[in-house]
Amino acid sequence: MELENFTISDINQGLRKKIFSAQEITNGYLQKIEADNSRIFAYLTTTAELALLQAKNVDQQIARGEAIAPLAGVPLAIKDNIMVKDALCTAASKMLENYIAPYDAFVIKKLKQQGAIILGKTNMDEFDMGSSTESSAFGLTHNPYDNSCVPGGSSGGSAAAVAANLCVAALGSDTGGSIRQPAFFCGISGLKPTYGAVSRYGCIAFASSLDQIGPLSKTVEDAQIVFEAISGKDVLDSTSSDAGGDAPKKHYRAGIPKEYFIKGVDPRIEAMVNTAIKKFEELGNEVIEISLPHTKCALPCYYIIATAEASANLARYDGIRYGWSAKNGKSDESGNLLDIYLQNRGRGFGAEVKRRIMLGTYVLSAGYYDAYYVRAQKVRTLIKQDFDKAFQQVDVIFTPTSPTLAFKIGEKINDPLTMYLQDIFTISINLAGVPAISIPLGLIDNLPCGMQIIAKPFNEQILFDAAKKIEKPLLL
Repeated sequence: MELENFTISDINQGLRKKIFSAQEITNGYLQKIEADNSRIFAYLTTTAELALLQAKNVDQQIARGEAIAPLAGVPLAIKDNIMVKDALCTAASKMLENYIAPYDAFVIKKLKQQGAIILGKTNMDEFDMGSSTESSAFGLTHNPYDNSCVPGGSSGGSAAAVAANLCVAALGSDTGGSIRQPAFFCGISGLKPTYGAVSRYGCIAFASSLDQIGPLSKTVEDAQIVFEAISGKDVLDSTSSDAGGDAPKKHYRAGIPKEYFIKGVDPRIEAMVNTAIKKFEELGNEVIEISLPHTKCALPCYYIIATAEASANLARYDGIRYGWSAKNGKSDESGNLLDIYLQNRGRGFGAEVKRRIMLGTYVLSAGYYDAYYVRAQKVRTLIKQDFDKAFQQVDVIFTPTSPTLAFKIGEKINDPLTMYLQDIFTISINLAGVPAISIPLGLIDNLPCGMQIIAKPFNEQILFDAAKKIEKPLLL
C-alpha cells in the first residue's frame, strides 16, 4: 500500500468510501516501520497487537454502517512519556526501561474513544531533557531528511516518525520547545497548546508548570483535528480547562517582535520567514513591529524554573519504590541507604538528567532559593505581561522557530549551553502559557525550515486559521 503523504482526512475518506480497510492501512504502516525504523529509529517499541485489534474494531463499525469519528482508523505514534495501558513507557530512560503503564493517559483515552490506531511509542530525550533526542538511553534518532543530522528534541522520535511516513500524526510533549523545534527540523507542523488546554494526566512529568501535550502532523488541519480530539477539561488534572477563545476572522493583525530577529539567527531562515510574513500581508492582513522586552531573560529564567521542578518531580525515582535498581531489589551489603540511592540514581539516570537535577537542587537550596528561584518566578511574570501587552495590539505573533537548521549528530552534545540556546525562541511561550505552532516553509540546503506563530491563551482556533493562510506543506 502506498503510504506516502497520507493525511487524516485522506484516511477518513478512504475508510468511508471503502477504498481500503483500517486493518490494511494499519498493516501497511507496521510493515513500513519494520522496514525503515532501523535507519531512522523513531520508534522505541511498536504495539502491533493493540493496533490491529483497534483496526479490526473500526472495520466492524464501518461494516455495520455506523458513522466513524475523524480519527477512526488513523495510525498514530505516541511519545514514550505518555501512558498507553499495558505498553512500555520508559521516558527513554534506563530508570524506567521495564516499566509497563498500568493505565491510559487522558489523551490516550480520548484517542481510543475516537477509534484511533496506536502504532507504538517513539524515542525522545531522556525525561524530555534535551533538544536533539541524543540523550535517549536507547539510541539515536536520525533526521529523515539527512540521517547524519538530529531530528530535534525532545519529541524527536515523534517528529521523525511523521516526516518519514511511519505514522500519519503523533503526540509529543513540549516543556520549552520540545514539539515545535523537532517539527521545524523535520519539516512538519507541531502545536504547543495553551497550558491547561490538554490534560497532563498520564504524562511523565518533567516541569509541571511548563509541560504540555500536543500533536505533530504533516498539515495544520491534521494538528487541528488531533488537538480537538485530545483537548478539554479533565477532573484528574486540576490545571486543565475547557475555556474557549476568540473566533477566527477574515483578516488579522500580526506582530513581529524585534527581539526575535537578532544577530545569531541563520540569515537564510530569517529571509524565508520574512517572505512568509510578506505573503501573509499580501493576503490583506496587517503586520506591525512589537516588542517583547524581557525575551533576553527567558533562557536563564526557564533553566532555573524547569530544573527546580525537575529535581522535585524526579526525586521519586530511587530504585526502591520503583525505577531501575543496581541491586535488582536486593539490599546493599553496606546497609547504607545513601549508598543505595547514589548507585540507583547515579547509574539509572543519564548525564543530562543528572545535570539538571543538580542544577534544580542547587537553586532550591537554602541560601539560593530567593536569589534564583523566587527571582526567576518574578521574571516569568514579566515575560507573561509582555505577551499580555502585545496581544492588546495584535491577534498573532510571528517568529522563527529555531535560530539554526538541523545540526549534525554529536555537534552540540558536549556543549550543554549551545544546546540550550536551540530553544531560545520557544521557551518564552511555555513560561507565558500561551499556544504556539511551528509550520514548515520550505527547504534550505535540503534541510527543512519553518516559522512559529503565537496566539493568546485558548486561541488555538485563531492560530490554526492564521497558520493555514501561509501554510506550505512540506512532505517527503
